[in-house]
This record gives sequence, C-alpha cells and structure tokens, in this order.
Amino acid sequence: MQKILFLILFFIPTLAHAQTDKTFIHENKIYQPNIKTVLCYNSSREQSLPVIQLNTLETITFSFDDLLAGTKNYWYSIEHCTSDWQPSKISTIDYLGGFNDDRIINYRYSSNTTRKYTHYELSLPNTQIQPKIGGNYLLKVYLDGDKNQPVISQRFYIVDHQVAVAAEVTNSMQVMERNSKQKINFTINHTMPIPNPYQDLKAMVMQNFNSNTLQINTRPSFIRPNQLVYNDLTTNDFWGNNEFRKFDTRSLRYKADNVKDIYRDNESVNVLLFQDAPRNTGAFANQYDENGNFYIKNTDGRDDKTESEYMGVLFTLNATAPDTSGDAYVIGRFNNYTLGKENKLLYDAGRKQFYASIMLKQGLYDYEYAWFNNDTKTLETQPFEGSFFQTENTYQIFVYYRRPGARWETLVGYANISNKAEDRR
Repeated sequence: MQKILFLILFFIPTLAHAQTDKTFIHENKIYQPNIKTVLCYNSSREQSLPVIQLNTLETITFSFDDLLAGTKNYWYSIEHCTSDWQPSKISTIDYLGGFNDDRIINYRYSSNTTRKYTHYELSLPNTQIQPKIGGNYLLKVYLDGDKNQPVISQRFYIVDHQVAVAAEVTNSMQVMERNSKQKINFTINHTMPIPNPYQDLKAMVMQNFNSNTLQINTRPSFIRPNQLVYNDLTTNDFWGNNEFRKFDTRSLRYKADNVKDIYRDNESVNVLLFQDAPRNTGAFANQYDENGNFYIKNTDGRDDKTESEYMGVLFTLNATAPDTSGDAYVIGRFNNYTLGKENKLLYDAGRKQFYASIMLKQGLYDYEYAWFNNDTKTLETQPFEGSFFQTENTYQIFVYYRRPGARWETLVGYANISNKAEDRR
C-alpha cells in the first residue's frame, strides 16, 4: 500500500514557472502550468462542440481554472482565421463589432475543496465583442492586457449557414480494410452560385472532434446542378478505432466505474484506476461511451464548477512497447488529443507496464492509449486499442467558401453525424 501511494504522489504534476513563450499559436493550447480544465462549448449543451450559428441567440461558453487561486487580471480577444487555422490577416473592423478586447470579470473561488482554485468564465458573443462574419475563430486569453503574456488559445467556430450537408458512414471501399475502417460520403447542397468549386470551396472532415484525424476535400467527385458530391473510392477513410475507455469520479465517497482506490488527505486527492490491457486482438466488444468527451461533475456537492476536487489520476497500461522508437500517451478531449509531458506514459520494461499520473478535475472521462512513432511521426491508437468498423464515432464536416474577390474564407456549412444515427452536437 505504501509503495502504491509513493508511486501516485511521485507522479502528481506540480506547478512550475510560466513558460517563456511570448507568442500565441493557432491551436488549442495552455501556456501556463497553473491553468487547468479549459472548457469551450455551445452553451445549449454542456461539453458540446464549440460551434454556433451567426446572427442567432446561440453563444459559446468558455471557462478555465487557475490553481494559483486568488484573482488575476485576465483579458481576452478573438481572431478570425483561415480554414487551416492561419491568421486571415484582415482588419478587426471586418469581423468584429464592439471592442477588440475585454477583461474577464466573471470569476468565482472554489469552496469545500482540498486544492483551492479560481474558476473564470465568459460567453461569446457578448455586449463587448460581437463577431460579424462566419469562420474559424481563435480565442486568446492573456495576463494584464499584455498579449506577450499568453495564457490560453482556444479554437471555436461560427457558421454562416449557406449550404446544407448530407452525409453517411459506410464501410471502407478498400477490401483489406472493410472490417477496420469507416468511410464518409457526403453531399453539399447549395442554391448560391459557386463558379469554381475546385478553387473556392473546401470541406474538412474529422472524427470525434479530433484534429489529428482531419482530412481535407478540395475536389468533388461529381458536380451537379446545386449539388457537389464527395464519394471518391479512396478518400475520407478513417480508422474505426475502438470504443473509448472511461472512468467515473463524480463521487469520491465510493469507487465507481474503473476506479480501484481513492486516497485523500488534507493536501491532496489521488485516484488509482484499474490496470488496463491492450484491446488490439479479439472480437469487438460494444460498450457505451461519450466519443472521447468528458464532463465536470460532482455529485457530492452542489456546484460542479467550484466544488469539484482536483485529483491525481494514475493510469496503468499492461502492454509491451510496439517498437523501440516511440512513446505512449493517454489522450481524449480532456487534453485535446495532444501530446505533452503531462500525459506521456513512462515505460517499465521489466514489468511491461506503462503508467502516468495526470491532474484532472472531478467528473466523468473518456480516454484511450496512443503510440507516437518517432520515425514516421505518426500517432496511432491501433497498437493498444485495435480498430473495428462497428465502433460508434461522430464525424464533423466543415465547409468553407471564399467568394471570388473576397479577402477571407467563410464557414458556410456544418454537419455533425454519427454512424449510430445520433447527432451528438
């Protein structure tokens, strides 16, 4: 028991000094180690995708926690981006109404928690900042009104609906991969003139809102009156992967799904998960998951946002390394499927075990294990999770259009579909 506690406490992430990076990058990123649990979603449903329609009452909810507690002077601004998340290089007058930036004034202190923190929150559009055009947007949070002190960058989408997208999920057309891959066919229906769809229109497809899976479509297979068809035999194939693993820490009074032990004292809360095994052999086993999502929940208290504990969660994977050149990671929407020191798994060759401890906020989490090959620079879950056509996944399709002579791309269409016929927006 003491050895287990030592391992847990040894690998609990610690707060460090802020990074010296002085510039924002155009992706979801946390620049300060004291910032945790960044959430960004359509306000109509918790942890939905951060997609809203232009000129409607829909809003984006954005929030985060500062583990240094107290009160800080956080400011934010938004920037219009191209379909591939580069700066659009247009004036803020072209895409913003109101002001260019504003201070985050909505914050609350944690209560009844072992670790103290401050919860910050805002919604967009608001009375100060109103986007005027559709497209990709980057939300930038920085300290003391100084953009050279970056804190968070977060992507979100505003759709100016001008086209309709119809899509279906089917087996891969490649015979050898029909049992392991899923293929997306879709059609863009439009009434507006599109003189050159090969040049002016792009469609991006991704799986489970994971940007690592993104596929770009620039050439429709067929062009029909008011219709563009994308069903080429060799495009938009995705690994089916497997259902996500999950654990439940909505209550710390008892051990729920996949929780082996809970240790707490006056200074910390630590959760030990059951050891995981590879799932890359054998038949597909159907189970309900949230397609990589996570939810901050606390059934022991009254307020999920300020009464949920921060925990050190110990992951253990009993598996051999797929090869000698690579690293394993635990990923999900809780970390934007990104690779970092915090979610990198350490390998014990003697025990043939991978393990890592990650600081997470109390709730319900989906996760999976992935292998990054340092030689090919590819990230794959198949070595640990396998891949099956039967796996339930959601797919997001974003359609961008640049009108002839226009200086920016507009997000004119969006669809979110599931191979189980369930829209999980």
